[in-house]
Amino acid sequence: MPFPYARQMPKTPCPCSSGALYADCCKPFVAGLREPPDALTLMRSRYAAFATGAVDHLWRTLDPSHEDRLRDEPLVRRELSRACRLSRWRGLTIIETTPPDADGIAAVTFLARVFQSGRDMSFVERSLFRHDGTGWRYWKGELRPVGELLPR
Repeated sequence: MPFPYARQMPKTPCPCSSGALYADCCKPFVAGLREPPDALTLMRSRYAAFATGAVDHLWRTLDPSHEDRLRDEPLVRRELSRACRLSRWRGLTIIETTPPDADGIAAVTFLARVFQSGRDMSFVERSLFRHDGTGWRYWKGELRPVGELLPR
């Protein structure tokens, strides 16, 4: 089985590194049973979706104006599936959160620990999120050098 979270056992920790069980943390959002109540929860659930191969959640939670939403959906879904399958998602560290500003844009800066073929591909990103009237959506992100935002 390619994804360790594909069949969830009741005691499986959430891949988002919250310390909670997956069933009590990100699973209801990833499964589409509930909308994440804020940008931070959406960020955590998207990380969990990458770790579990939940492409439907990744697609569903893209802002309508995100550049990938403007591309061919089946192609983007295949690319997301490949990224999920080829990577090992080893943990998420939240560095900073910013509540929605006057324009309704919230930010989450995080470190994603990711490995591909034994190589460390970890990255830091400042992600921006907007609410579309239904739920929070990933609008865009800015990659940062891993060492730039981490304490020394």
